[in-house]
Amino acid sequence: MSMMDKIRSMLKGHESEADKGVERAGDTIDDRTQGKHRRQVDTGQEKLKDQYGSQGRQEPPQP
Repeated sequence: MSMMDKIRSMLKGHESEADKGVERAGDTIDDRTQGKHRRQVDTGQEKLKDQYGSQGRQEPPQP
């Protein structure tokens, strides 16, 4: 099992907490860099949310 698979299995069912963590980490980086890399941080946050957060969760369509 790869490290990425382990992370996914640990976060399964906790997508909203993962989203909060990604947002908080990005905000901290923005604060420390005084916003110099805001676009790159935002892009990274979006990709992480797609991968691990609630945006990446596949739910069956509701009838």
